[in-house]
Amino acid sequence: MLSKFRNATDKVRKLVIEHRDCSLAFILCFRNHINMVEQHSSSSKVQALYELCKKTYTPSGAPSSSSAIQKLCSLLDTIGPDDVGLKEENRDDRGHGLLGLNRLSSVARWAQPVTYVDVYECDSFTMCIFCFPTSSVIPLHDHPSMTVFSKVLYGSLHVKAYDWVEPACYSKNKGPGYPTVRLAKLTVDKILTAPCETSVLYPKRGGNLHCFTAVSPCAVLDILTPPYRENAGRKCTYYHDYPFTTFSRGNGAEIDDEKIDEHAWLAEIDTPDDLYMRQGDYTGPAVQV
Repeated sequence: MLSKFRNATDKVRKLVIEHRDCSLAFILCFRNHINMVEQHSSSSKVQALYELCKKTYTPSGAPSSSSAIQKLCSLLDTIGPDDVGLKEENRDDRGHGLLGLNRLSSVARWAQPVTYVDVYECDSFTMCIFCFPTSSVIPLHDHPSMTVFSKVLYGSLHVKAYDWVEPACYSKNKGPGYPTVRLAKLTVDKILTAPCETSVLYPKRGGNLHCFTAVSPCAVLDILTPPYRENAGRKCTYYHDYPFTTFSRGNGAEIDDEKIDEHAWLAEIDTPDDLYMRQGDYTGPAVQV
């Protein structure tokens, strides 16, 4: 009787162990499946962004349809820093994020570099990320014949943007030493804080000339279409903005007093000496071309 009982007990114990092993194997398999799904989900957002851009834009930058622009904005709205490899624990106040940069010297760190990360580029569009430390600036610049989508991934960013007044209006020259200035209208002057909707600027509206100032450590995912190409007439030009009252109102620049603050004179300048930008390594999901 005792031996039969022991045999039965051993069988039960064996079944329990086998069941436990099966359960453990199932749990491990399930966890691996979840991890694969999460990785695929992150990868699919970047991949989907690439595929939608490829479908939407040509080297001329013309969209295949107006609804495609909204689809692109909707997809960008769902993308966060983790989706492009910017892990929260690796973000700092030097603009580097998780970008594989070597540590800068103490002098360079005080220069507050902006880090540029190339995600993907072709003749039709550029996908890239800018990482800003607090108070760093990308000065006022233009995007000739281009459409630009900007998605703040984390942090807060002040955006100031202008459109040219059409027809073109230039101030009367005040004499030697004064720059040639053109009239522009202020279209955006606000702080964007993540999470927020994607911003879009167009070739002639929406703030084609803009500057960024980091209110806090932040990052921006940009899509530029078509990309900058100097030999195609799409060269990045920098500007300095002057208050409207700085120059003469001549040449048709008659603005109501209550709208003076909405306008400024813009003068072309050389690339600012204090624009300090570093190249970073993209560490997010690879784009499968």
